[in-house]
Amino acid sequence: MESWRSHVRGELYKRDCLQKDPFAGLLVSLSRLEEKVDVRDKLLDNLQSCVERNGAWGPNNLSFKIQLALRESEQDRIKLREHVCDLTAALYLKDAELQYCHAQVSRFRNEALVFGREMATLKTDMADCEYSLELQSRELLCQKRELEALRAELCAVRHEKEELLERWMTEKNLEAHRVNRYNKMHERWHRFTGDLLKAQQLHPDDHADDEQDQKDAIRT
Repeated sequence: MESWRSHVRGELYKRDCLQKDPFAGLLVSLSRLEEKVDVRDKLLDNLQSCVERNGAWGPNNLSFKIQLALRESEQDRIKLREHVCDLTAALYLKDAELQYCHAQVSRFRNEALVFGREMATLKTDMADCEYSLELQSRELLCQKRELEALRAELCAVRHEKEELLERWMTEKNLEAHRVNRYNKMHERWHRFTGDLLKAQQLHPDDHADDEQDQKDAIRT
C-alpha cells in the first residue's frame, strides 16, 4: 500500500515538473468552445429573426453549417489578425530591446577598452614606482653607510680633539711654569742688581769682588 502511494506521489511530482500549469490546455480549449458556442448562438438568433421576417425556412437559403463555418472562419481571421498585430508589436519590442542590448554591449566594450588602457597605464606607473622605490632604497642604504662612516670619523675627530686639547693644556702648563721661573729669575736678578748698586755706592773698594760675584750669579 505504501509503495503504491509512493508511486502515485512520484507520478504527480513528475507531472507537475513536466507541465508547469496542468490545466492550461483545458482552459484554452474551454475558452475556444465558449467562443464557438457564442458564435452559434448569435447565428441561431440571426436565422430565427430572418425566419420570423420572411416566414419561411427554404432549402435555397444557406445551410446552418455553411453559415456557421463562415462565421467561425471570420472569427478565426479576426483572431489571427489580432495575433499577428500582437506578434508584430512583440517583434518591434524585441527589436528595440535587441538594439538596446547592442548599444549596452558596445558601451560595455568601450568601457572595457578604456579600463584596459587605464590598467595598462597603471601597470606602467606601478613599474615606474617600483623602480623608483628600488633606487631610493639603494640610495638610502648608501646614505646610511655614509652616515655610519661620518659618525665613525666624527668620533675619531673628537678623540683627536681631546688628545690635542690635553696636549695643548700640558704645553700651556709647561710654558706657564717656564714663564714663572723666568719671572722669578728676572725678579731675583733685578733685586740682586739693585742690592749690588747700593753696595757699590756704600763700598767702592769692593767693586772687583762684586763683579766676580755678579758673574758667578749670572752663571748660576
